[in-house]
Amino acid sequence: MTAPGPRPRSTQWAGWAFLAPVTIYLLAFYAYPMYRNIELSLHHYTVRSFVHGGAPFTGFDNYRKILSDPAFSPALVHTLVFTGVSILFQFWIGMGLAVFFTRHFRLSATLRALFLVPWLLPLIVSASTWSWMLNSDSGIVNHVLHALGIAPIDWLTSPKWSLASVIIANVWIGIPFNLVMLYSGMQAISPELYEAAELDGASAWQRFWKVTFPLLRPVAAITLLLGLVYTLKVFDIIWIMTKGGPAGSSATFATWSYQLGFGNLLPEFGPGAAVGNLLVVMALAFGLIYIRAQRRQREA
Repeated sequence: MTAPGPRPRSTQWAGWAFLAPVTIYLLAFYAYPMYRNIELSLHHYTVRSFVHGGAPFTGFDNYRKILSDPAFSPALVHTLVFTGVSILFQFWIGMGLAVFFTRHFRLSATLRALFLVPWLLPLIVSASTWSWMLNSDSGIVNHVLHALGIAPIDWLTSPKWSLASVIIANVWIGIPFNLVMLYSGMQAISPELYEAAELDGASAWQRFWKVTFPLLRPVAAITLLLGLVYTLKVFDIIWIMTKGGPAGSSATFATWSYQLGFGNLLPEFGPGAAVGNLLVVMALAFGLIYIRAQRRQREA
C-alpha cells in the first residue's frame, strides 16, 4: 500500500487563504491590543509621551502603585461581589426559566422571544432605562415602594445601595443569555430518560437533579465561564448608572481602570493599563480552572 503523496499546492494555498482572515483578526484585535496594554503598564506615559513616544520604562512600578492604592481593596471586593452575585442569580433564574419553557404551551415561543429583549438591546439603552427606573425622585421603583408604604431608597446615590443597583441591572441583562444556553442544552436530553425516571416513581424535583442537571453539566460549565468572563469586564452599565460612585462604592476594576486612564485631567495610562491586565489575569485564571475541571471530568 503506497503512502499518500504530498497535497497539491493549490490545496495548501486554499487552507492558508481560509486561515488568513481569522489570523489577521486575532492579531489585530486581540494580540496587538494585549501587547499594547502590557507595554503601557510597564512605562510611565504622559499625554505627550502617549502621542509622541519616549515614555521611560518603569518595570513593575505601576503594578506596585495600584496594589498599594487605597482604592485597590474596595475595587477588588466590588469586582468579586458584582461578578459572583450576578452570575449566581443570572444562572439560576435562567435555569428556572429554561426548565419552565421545556413544557411547551401556547405562546411559549412568543414569551421566549420577549425574554431575549434585554439581551438584544444596546447596553446604553438598558443602563439608561434602569437609571431612570431607580431614580430617587422620579423613578418608578420608588413610586411602587411608596405605594406599598415603604420609604424611598436612594438607589444610585447611596453608598449602601449603589452596588446592589448595578447588580440588579446586570442580572436582568444577563438572564436571557443563560436562558438560551441552558434551554438549548435541555433540548439535547432525550425525553425517554424522563419517561424512564417517571416510571421509576421519580418526582419532578428528583428528575431535575438526577437527570437534567447531570446531563446539562457541560453546557452549564461553559455558560458559567462565558458569563463570568463577560461580567468581570462589565463597564458600560456601572459607568452609565453610577460612574463607580458615590465615593467609589460601586467601583470595580473595569471602572477604576477607565478612571485612571481617561477620567482625570492628568491621566495615568500606566496604572490604568495595569488594572486592566489584572482583569485579564483573573479571566485567564478562571479559564484555566475550567479547562482543568473538564480534563478531570474526561479522565474520571
